[in-house]
Amino acid sequence: MPNRTVFFVSDGTGITAETFGNSILAQFPAKHRHVRRPFIDTEEKAAQVAAEIEATALREGKRPIVFITLVNEAVRRIVKESPHGLMLDMFNTFVEPLEAEFGVKSNHRVGRFSDVAKSEEYNERIEAINFSLAHDDGQSARNLESADVILVGVSRSGKTPTSLYLAMQHGIKAANYPLIPEDFERGQLPSSLAPHKRKCFGLSIDPERLSQIRNERRPGSKYAALENCRWEVRQSEAMMRREGIGWLSSTHKSIEEIATTILRDIRPDRLIY
Repeated sequence: MPNRTVFFVSDGTGITAETFGNSILAQFPAKHRHVRRPFIDTEEKAAQVAAEIEATALREGKRPIVFITLVNEAVRRIVKESPHGLMLDMFNTFVEPLEAEFGVKSNHRVGRFSDVAKSEEYNERIEAINFSLAHDDGQSARNLESADVILVGVSRSGKTPTSLYLAMQHGIKAANYPLIPEDFERGQLPSSLAPHKRKCFGLSIDPERLSQIRNERRPGSKYAALENCRWEVRQSEAMMRREGIGWLSSTHKSIEEIATTILRDIRPDRLIY
């Protein structure tokens, strides 16, 4: 299957178009060239994108795939009328049937992030990001009672990116705390985590993969040695089982999958909004 250029054209950031488009493209065995064109909110900008799509089609000999999230009808028409791309209009596909079902016209709001300063949800997300940054890698044990989730696991098992994803996407206050050899020698969780065990969720990882990641950071060290990684992973999983902490391996899971599992197990209420 030949690779194609894929355009994501939006009057906002283009994140919605790209996220949705990527989930569809993932069903096909090819690695496409992605071109995001955000803030296409005037007819002049639309004409420039249409010309770029045409030039790409002529240069590559294949028509690009174009995912569109454009609200303004005049702007959308300019892009859609280009015969040089496969046009997938995501708003028309979903908004028009919903208008018919609800019996009302949509508000045709441009961009997902309009009026964010007035959004309680947005402010909660910013607060959650600040909390996660302040409680990254065990930097602080203060205010852990305010945490929604506390991720535990060996160093470099994926705790930090998962914490930030939970904060940015779901407004979850996620702290993360590394389990270190001293914890394993004591045979128990760090004392600061004990009162909050019900909020804890563990991340593990395949030792071979962990060794690769650590060698990129500290090559040739005991920290990155395969035998040490095997010992730490074995000890951390035994501790989580002993403490009754749910956990999963991050080795072959995306951050999205990990975050959804955590929400399902720790904060199922956040899956309903």
